[in-house]
Amino acid sequence: MVNPDEVTDATFGSDVLESDVPVLVDFWAPWCGPCRMVAPLVEELAGEYEGRARVVKVNVDGNVDTVMHLGVRSIPTLILFKDGQAIDEVVGFRPKSELLQLLDGALVESAA
Repeated sequence: MVNPDEVTDATFGSDVLESDVPVLVDFWAPWCGPCRMVAPLVEELAGEYEGRARVVKVNVDGNVDTVMHLGVRSIPTLILFKDGQAIDEVVGFRPKSELLQLLDGALVESAA
């Protein structure tokens, strides 16, 4: 498993918006039960997609500017970014199969 990089308000632009590969961003908090449930899936995805896509985490407690700007109201929220744009979003715990479809869809679009 690969630990997803932590992204902050200060690094969100360079790490996510300027990325040359799709980026799945997990908005989470340490006190959030469903966030802890999704964390192992996010770690697995980070390893499985290494080199093809990035998987990163944003702690909502310490990065209010990014959270407010994107309108994240519930956690966990996972937002998929491609070419600097949010292209898909899921809120709450989702099975790994659904997250795989999300990332695979973005990679298929990239290859087309």
